[in-house]
Amino acid sequence: MSVLPLVFTSGWASGINAYAVVLLLGVFGVTGVSDEVPPALERTDVLCVAGFLFLCEAVADKIPYVDSLWDTVHTVIRPVSGAVVGALLAGQSGSLSDLAAGAVGGSTALASHFVKAGTRMAINTSPEPFSNVAMSTAEDLGVGGIVTFAMFYPEAAAVIAAVLLILGLALVLFLAHRIRRFMRRRAQRREEKRLAREVSGGPPG
Repeated sequence: MSVLPLVFTSGWASGINAYAVVLLLGVFGVTGVSDEVPPALERTDVLCVAGFLFLCEAVADKIPYVDSLWDTVHTVIRPVSGAVVGALLAGQSGSLSDLAAGAVGGSTALASHFVKAGTRMAINTSPEPFSNVAMSTAEDLGVGGIVTFAMFYPEAAAVIAAVLLILGLALVLFLAHRIRRFMRRRAQRREEKRLAREVSGGPPG
């Protein structure tokens, strides 16, 4: 079960920035920092695609409302990525079944994605954009730091990831009213756009 802490940590990180996790693990494997990285993540094409998508996310994640749209698109991508990375890590070490690792990685990624998306909805009720930039930067640094830490101290990193996940879920519950406000604003914008299209396409008065 020695790979379980790394699977959990990578799952938590995948729910926040899946491309950063794939890119970091691949670089650690290519450079020989860790023997736990499966060869599939060390491939040049995988690293190039992950690097490109990481740059795309780094930009989209810092723009108000665009970040929430990006999160919506990645509701499936991040948990799937967490499950795949977990299964690959388990297959590399042989200390945990692929199915169990995939379940741990995917469910953890889904939970942390829920925290990220919910927090961004709450932040987007703020009139200024600087909080988005600050939160996105903190998330990127946090993912990079904890995944790197997990390469050397997987158990300690898993404990930190678990604490952050619990605190994040509690924060989302605390911010539930702001998240509902965000959803109402988005629904209102959609209704306004629909009415505008109907007026512009209707017969002249």
